[in-house]
Amino acid sequence: MHLLTAGLNHTTAPVALRERLSFSGTALEAALRDLRQQSGVIEAAMLSTCNRTELYCLVENTDVDVIEWLARRQNVRSSEIRPVFYVHHDHHALRHMMRVAGGLDSMVLGEPQILGQMRDAYAHAHEVGTLGNKLGHYFQKTFSVAKRIRTETEIGANPVSVAYAAVSFARHIFSDLSKSRALLIGAGEMIGLVARHLHEQQVSEIVIANRSLSRSQVLAEQVNGRAISLEEIPMALEQADILIACTASPLPILGKGMVERALKKRRHAPMFMVDIAVPRDIEPQVGDLNDVYLYTVDDLHEAIEGNVRQRQDAAREAEQLIDEALRRYQQETRELDAVDTLRAYREQVQSLADQELQRALRQMEQGQGAEEVMRRFQHNLVNKVLHAPSVQLRRMAANQRVDALRLAREILLSDPADFSADLSSSKPSSLSSSQNKKAEPAGSVSAEPKHGPTDEPS
Repeated sequence: MHLLTAGLNHTTAPVALRERLSFSGTALEAALRDLRQQSGVIEAAMLSTCNRTELYCLVENTDVDVIEWLARRQNVRSSEIRPVFYVHHDHHALRHMMRVAGGLDSMVLGEPQILGQMRDAYAHAHEVGTLGNKLGHYFQKTFSVAKRIRTETEIGANPVSVAYAAVSFARHIFSDLSKSRALLIGAGEMIGLVARHLHEQQVSEIVIANRSLSRSQVLAEQVNGRAISLEEIPMALEQADILIACTASPLPILGKGMVERALKKRRHAPMFMVDIAVPRDIEPQVGDLNDVYLYTVDDLHEAIEGNVRQRQDAAREAEQLIDEALRRYQQETRELDAVDTLRAYREQVQSLADQELQRALRQMEQGQGAEEVMRRFQHNLVNKVLHAPSVQLRRMAANQRVDALRLAREILLSDPADFSADLSSSKPSSLSSSQNKKAEPAGSVSAEPKHGPTDEPS
C-alpha cells in the first residue's frame, strides 16, 4: 500500500480553475464516497479551501490516476488539470502533508488556519467512513509535527498581514483588549478581516461605521458588533480606544478637530489609530496630538517586512523538524518490517516449548523425578531451538559467508565484539568447526545431527 497526496493550489492554478475544482458540504461528502469507490483506492480524505484542493489517499499501487477521476467528477477536461496538478507518493506525500499543516505551503507563510482546515478534513473523512487506521495514522503524524512547528519555532509569532498587524499593534498599546472598545470605519474586505481578528481577541465592543449602513450591518452581525452611519462617528469616537479606518474616500474622514474634541470627552485616555486607507482617512496632523498613537499602512508594511524575514527563518527551522520527523518515521517503518519475522520465530519457539512441556508433564505423571524431568526439558528445548540456526551457521561457514556469520553473531549474542577480532586475524578458510563450537552455548549439540535435534524418550 502507498500514501498518495495530489492536488493543486494558489501557486499552481488560477483562482478560476480552483473554483471549478472545489468541494463543500454535501458535494464534498458525495465526492469522498465516490473517490473511495475508485479502483485501487483503499482510504481517502479531501481538503478543499479557497487556496487549494487536495486528495489524500491510501492506494494499492502508484498507478492510481486521481486526476481522471477529478476531471470526470467536476466536468473539467483532464488536459486542463494535469499541467497544474502535483502528485506525491509515500514519504514525499507525507512530507507534503506536514508542510501544508505547518503553514509552509500557504499563501501567507505560517498562517495557522490551514491546520484547523486539515483537522476538519480528517474529521469529515472519518465521519463519512472513507478514513481508516492507516491513513488516519498519517494524519496523526502530520498533526504531531505541525504542533511542534507551532510550539518550537516562531513561524506564527509575528503578523504578516496588514489586518492582523493592525490588531497586533493594538495589543502593544492595550495589553488586555477585552477591556477595549473598537471603532472601525469602512466595511470592505480589509475591515472585515480586522473585525474578525478583533472579535477573536474578545474586544468588549466593535462599532462599524460605513457610508452604506446596510453593508456595515452585515459585517457587524458576523462579529456581534454594532453598525452606525458616518454621521455618528464623532459620538462613537468618544468611546473608542481603538480606531482602524479603511475606506475608498478621496478625502480624510477624521480631522484633527474632531479627535481633539473626543479626547477632551475621554479626559485624554489614550487612543490607538491605524489608517490603512490610500488616500488616507485620517488627517496626518492627528498624529501630533498627545494621547494619540497613529500608524499608517506604511508603518504596518515596514513591520510586516521584518516579520516576513523572521518567519522565513522560522520556516527553515520547521523544514528541519519535518526532516527529523520523516527520518524517525522511516526508521520506525523499517523496524516494523521485522515484526512478521519476530512473530513467526516466537510462534515457532513457543510450539517447541509447548511440545517439551507436554512431554515433561507426562513424565512426571509417570512418576519420574521432577529435577530429572526439568533437566531433560531444558536440554531438549535448547537443542530444538538451536537446531535450525546450527545447521545454517555451519552451512554459512562452509561457504565462507563471513558477513552473514558476523550478522548472525550480532543477532544471537549480546557481545559480538570478539568475532570481529577473530575475523580480522584469520582467513575465511580458517572458519572451522572450532569457531562454531566457541559460539554455541553450553548444552547445545556439538555436531550437526543427521536426523534432527536430540530428544529424550518419553
